[in-house]
Formats: sequence, C-alpha cells, structure tokens
Amino acid sequence: MTLWSGRFTGKLDAVAWLLNTSLPFDQRLAAQDVRGSIAWAGAIHKAGVLSQTEHAAIVGGLNQIAEEFAQNTFAFQESDEDIHTAVERRLGEIIGAAAGKLHTGRSRNDQVATDFRLWMLDSLPLLVQSVTGLQATLVAVAERNQTALMPGYTHLQRAQPVTLAHWLMSHFWSLERDKDRLADLRDRVAILPLGCGALAGTAFDVDRKLLADTLGFIEPSQNSLDSVSDRDFAAEFLFCATMIGVHLSKLSEQMVLFTTAEFGFFELSDAYSTGSSLMPQKKNPDLFELSRGKAGTLIGLLTGMLATLKGLPSTYDKDLQEDKVPVFQAFDTLTMILPVLAGALETMTVKPEKMLAAIDSAMLATDLADYLVRKGIPFREAHAAAGKSVRVAAEKGISLDKLSMDEWKSIGAFESDLSRDALWRDVYQVFDPMESVKRRNATGGTSPDSVKKQINLAKETLTPPSPTGRGGNPKEKKS
Repeated sequence: MTLWSGRFTGKLDAVAWLLNTSLPFDQRLAAQDVRGSIAWAGAIHKAGVLSQTEHAAIVGGLNQIAEEFAQNTFAFQESDEDIHTAVERRLGEIIGAAAGKLHTGRSRNDQVATDFRLWMLDSLPLLVQSVTGLQATLVAVAERNQTALMPGYTHLQRAQPVTLAHWLMSHFWSLERDKDRLADLRDRVAILPLGCGALAGTAFDVDRKLLADTLGFIEPSQNSLDSVSDRDFAAEFLFCATMIGVHLSKLSEQMVLFTTAEFGFFELSDAYSTGSSLMPQKKNPDLFELSRGKAGTLIGLLTGMLATLKGLPSTYDKDLQEDKVPVFQAFDTLTMILPVLAGALETMTVKPEKMLAAIDSAMLATDLADYLVRKGIPFREAHAAAGKSVRVAAEKGISLDKLSMDEWKSIGAFESDLSRDALWRDVYQVFDPMESVKRRNATGGTSPDSVKKQINLAKETLTPPSPTGRGGNPKEKKS
C-alpha cells in the first residue's frame, strides 16, 4: 500500500510503477532514513503528538529496523515504493498502528532531502580519506626520488629539467584543493530540511533547532519552499567530484605517456597492468586509461544534474528523484579509482637513467640566458642570444653544449664591459642539469631543497580524516 493511496480508487499501471519507484537506488539511504525518523519521533513527542509509550515503541521498532539493515536481513516487498515506504511498512509490522503516527507533520519531500544530506555528510569524509590516500602515496614516492631528474614539459615539448619529486608533488597540490572544496561544501550540506513538510512547513510545534543539533546539522533551513527543492549541494558535490576526476585524468594521461617505450620513464607492476588478447608482448596501462575515461563520465553526471535543476519551477518536483543516482555513481567511481591509482604509483618501477637521458642541453637554453644576465646582459638580449645558439647548434647537427668557444664568441654583439673571453669563458658550466635544478630554489621551485620543504609541508597537511558516521563534524556556523 502506498503512502498516498487514499486519493485513488485504481492502481498505478505496472510499467508506470517501475518508472515511479525509487527503491532500487534510494534504499542506499536506509540507515539515514531510520536515523532521521528516530530524531523526528523525538521532535513530535516533544511537541505533544506522541505519548511516551508511543514514542518508546516507535524508537524501539526503528532501532530493530536499523539492526535489520545492518545485518542485511531487512526484507523488501514489491509494494515498497521507496525507502521511506519500506521503513514505515516494516515499523507497522513490528509495533502496529502506532507506526502510522510517525509521519505526522512530515512529508517525503523534506524527509528525502534530509536523508540525502545525511548520507552526504557521512560520505564526504570517506571520499576525503580516499583522496588523502593517493596524496600520501605521491608524497612517499616523491620522498624516494628527490634527486631523480626528468624533463619538464610545456605544450608536450621538452622544456626544462625538473626533479621527479617535483612532478609528483604537482599532483598532490591539485588534490589538496579538491579536499578544500569538499571541506567547504560540508557547511552547505549541513543545513536541515526536516520540518519543512511538503513545501509550507510543519503545523506542529517542532523545535527544528534541536532537531538540527540532534542530527548533527549546523542549523535548520530558513525557507521551507527553498529547502525541499534545494539540490545545490548535490550539484556542488558533482562539481567537486568532477574536478577530482579531471585532476586524476591529467595524472593518468601523463602516466600513459611515461610508461610507453617511447618515454620509458616508469614501468607498472603486473598487479596494475593488463595484456592483449592478441599481442603477447603488450603491457597496457588500462587502469590509468579507465581513470582518464571516467573523467568524461563524471563531467556528464554534473552536466545532467545541472540540466535537470535548471528547468524546475519551484519547491519539490519528481524530477528531483534523478538527483541521487549521479551522486552515488560519482562517489562510487572515485572511491574505486583513487586507491587503485595509489597502488599503481606505489608499486611502479622508476627508470632514472631513461629520464636523465631524455634531458638534452637545449633544455638548458633558459639557463644560458640567465648566465648572460648574471654577466650584466639585459634579459631580452640574453634571450635572443640563447635562441641563436640553439639555432646554430641545430644547423650544425650538434647538441648545444658541443658548440666551440669560437662559436660562442661569435654569438651576439653585446654592449658589455666584459671581453668576449670573459663573457663566455665558463659557459660550459651551464649545461649541468642538476645544477640547473638546484638554482631553482625559490619557494615552489624544483630544487631538491625546495622540494624537501614542499614535502614536509605536505606531510603536515596529511592528518588522517576521522569519519565519525553520524554526519561527521561540520564546522560551527560563523556569527
């Protein structure tokens, strides 16, 4: 029996029922639905709706239902339209007619919005924990490779040498921004809709501030019309999830490249590689390719949610039944991908000799310009001279560091107090990639000293999150 059958004499068409029911996915909110119902029973008991006996019976029945869900023994029925119907039906089986009083002053509109927010408050710490796990791996691998050199790239062209640790840590900080966004989102999730009814609020004397405190929310919502329709938090979660996916895709794209024979910087372990059904020699980075592909799926989930929300007139519309599946899918996708990528990075073999061999002297042309600047040459002239030297070396078919001293002296007509001998005599010192890296010692630079400080700072940020269940611990509302 549905919760709304009194108005109708006929049954819903069987196929229409399948379209209408949300139980296949909103049963995931079971624990939160029971938790919210226990709190609501306390609120309407305090408001004089329930007697002490009725309240005790309802809470006892709901606790039994919670245990059934925890033990996976709860039996759903075909007549259960959604998780709310299932819980109320089962409560009636346990305690009888008193179960019918639980829904007093409450609508499924404010109930599902509350369940969904509770689920998100429970789940955000778990997602943060998964992100932190990948960050910890990046730091650990970086710490082991603080002096290993590799080419840095812009436009996918070799640019300047960097340390492998610096490259790894670049992905740490993008994930740290993702965690900041998730932490910021919590405050907007932790606003209580319960007590707003279908759209106009409840007619009973419910203390919504106490209700919010009981369920671990910051405060009750201030407008019932807005509250039952607000899914900003779901869209914002999907944006946060999509940004994580985009950052993982960026990392994955580089890992796919760097594990090819053409690069050969890393080799993935067998535990995180796949083969070909036809070509026996293949060792494929499929898991990174899947990560790259799933970023597109996450973008689609976000776009779909925004398209759903933008056409709604006001308060609750059944379109909002489409809010939970994309959020659940995004959460499941990321909490699966993140530990897999962490495992793949932790177990990969780094090939420092291959990375070093990919650094050629032309990548030190900026160092050559800096060398001239230190000799008193204006940067624009120094830049032009360095560019000319690269061209001369290319025309001669030799590397930049193989130009003769006479060839160096022929490059550029500088207004300088130095003789050409003095200007160029120690130019060959420029072409040491490790010295190039060491010179970039400002905060955020790639020098080993700078990266060591970066790693230490990163470690300070990696205090493990402590999922509390019960909606976590949202920050206090600022006055």
